[in-house]
Amino acid sequence: MKIVIQTPNIVAGDNLLAFVREKVSKLEGISDRLLEARVYLKLNKSDIRENKVCEIRGVIPGNDLFTERQAASFEEATLKAVEALRRQITDWKKKNEPRSIADQP
Repeated sequence: MKIVIQTPNIVAGDNLLAFVREKVSKLEGISDRLLEARVYLKLNKSDIRENKVCEIRGVIPGNDLFTERQAASFEEATLKAVEALRRQITDWKKKNEPRSIADQP
């Protein structure tokens, strides 16, 4: 799986980028159909403390899954977004995997 990380208008350190790659790469174990994960880390212009945003678009042939989470830190936002995308991939697999003959009534 290819992981693309973009950080418009912010300078992300190597530790943050490594953290994001590590967490997002775990999604590959859920489905081998996940070809690419595009991660966007950005700051939301607001007065609240929880202004760090992580968006993840999971590219699956014929389908893209998307999630966006906001938190007080990029690490926390990434963890929330990865968990949300993990649930989406699991739901997608349940709907799209071919059923075996034994599963049919």
